[in-house]
Amino acid sequence: MLVLAKERRGERLVARVSGADKRLFKQAASLEGRSVAAFVITHARETAQRIVAAQENIGLDAVQSQRFVKALLKPALPAPRRVKQAVVAYWQRVAA
Repeated sequence: MLVLAKERRGERLVARVSGADKRLFKQAASLEGRSVAAFVITHARETAQRIVAAQENIGLDAVQSQRFVKALLKPALPAPRRVKQAVVAYWQRVAA
């Protein structure tokens, strides 16, 4: 909650909700001792952070983790001849 106190809240977010949803939000906010706005913002932020973290983090089990590390430690394959030729041709064009 300290972030809200320090950060200027100049943006507005508007949502239309059903009467039942509004009553539910009011009841839940009251149970937590918050305003409806603070309740919605807090829980929306927590949910958003969880969703973003789930997309940004990759979870591996023990077997997958071992395969991943093995692949990272495996020596790189030599570049194919055509790739080497393309690099040489690129540098010849750039140097010209």
